[in-house]
Amino acid sequence: MARKKVTIIGAGMTGGAMAQRLIELDICDVVLQDDPQFAGTMHHGKALDESQAGPWSGYSMQISATDGWDETANSDVVVVTAGAPRKPGMSREELLNNNAAIVRAKVAEAVKHSPNAVIIVLSNPMDAMCHVALKASGFPRERVIGQGGMLDSARYRYFVSAELGVSPQDVHGYVIGGHTDTTMVPVVSQTRVGGVPLTDLLPKEKVDALVARAMRGGAEIGELYKTGSAYFAPSAATIAMVESVLLDQRRLMPCSVLHQGEYGIQDVYSGTVCQLGEGGIQRTFELRLDDDEKARVVDAANKTKELVALITE
Repeated sequence: MARKKVTIIGAGMTGGAMAQRLIELDICDVVLQDDPQFAGTMHHGKALDESQAGPWSGYSMQISATDGWDETANSDVVVVTAGAPRKPGMSREELLNNNAAIVRAKVAEAVKHSPNAVIIVLSNPMDAMCHVALKASGFPRERVIGQGGMLDSARYRYFVSAELGVSPQDVHGYVIGGHTDTTMVPVVSQTRVGGVPLTDLLPKEKVDALVARAMRGGAEIGELYKTGSAYFAPSAATIAMVESVLLDQRRLMPCSVLHQGEYGIQDVYSGTVCQLGEGGIQRTFELRLDDDEKARVVDAANKTKELVALITE
């Protein structure tokens, strides 16, 4: 039986961390794809370095790197991390269209070689880049998925667990809506800790503070790093998605999906809870939201629509 294969497009800090987490699961071969003019030989170095960890880390799957696309052929999952950071003086529209061009070109090449793959998008602005990837691929919505809610939910769950002094594994709560610090929606009304509503365990001002911290979680990391952005948590969140697809785990995960009526939203990428398994998204779930949460989720989708309208071919 052919071994599973995952291609990671973009071998920066996040792509490299993803490759390490994934190869150490020993469930698939991994290919790092990047461009020499941007990455130099970094992706080749990372692949060789991680290959040499195999004897002690205990995996037998292969990790390789390529400047082209032939080696990526027949990938089961393609993860898109490629994109450029915002430079001084660059407008939001310029950043948007620069990254749209990168994602469009990368996805078009990837799907030529892996027409049956599931695409997971991490490139920012993530929800808008999902639209670019969907159009460039020609895939159905089930096979083009955005990662944002996974990372946002992880931060939210961690902050709640730290406040209460419990394991984050016993905090069950989701962040849906958009993947920006103003459009994400931590669903407090449905957050449970060991089955107990969060609002029964903490006063409103504490809950509000946790929500606010979760919403600027990326900014906080950036301020601490001084240069660069988060990569440990984003890589863990993404590889959990990849694993669920490869192994058909059918896990319920907060992802960005092209909405087709969820929360009354139509034809725009936004976050909700999805069942991930073989073939990508197998089902979507609507959380029971209070009126304020519902309004914010709808507003997030409208803001993504506005952003998508700024994308030029």
